[in-house]
Amino acid sequence: MTDTPHRDSLTAPESGIPTGPIDREPLDYPAPGSFPSSDRKAEILHEAFRTAGVKLGAYDERIAAWLADTADWSTFVVITSWVSRASQPPT
Repeated sequence: MTDTPHRDSLTAPESGIPTGPIDREPLDYPAPGSFPSSDRKAEILHEAFRTAGVKLGAYDERIAAWLADTADWSTFVVITSWVSRASQPPT
């Protein structure tokens, strides 16, 4: 297995968050070399929470803001994808 960026068959909507299992570091989403700002990451994460029906408390909000502000794109994508996929019916 290599550490080079790789485009695979993952489905990722405009947000860049894959909707299925992630087998490689997701550097190519939403587009190669294009990484959303912290504010945009916060919007994406909160949309994932809303869609999943997750209600946030004050400390939850603090950690969500920290994640959006400090996580690199690949880490952010994987964590947000977990939230999104956990709210989907099993396949």
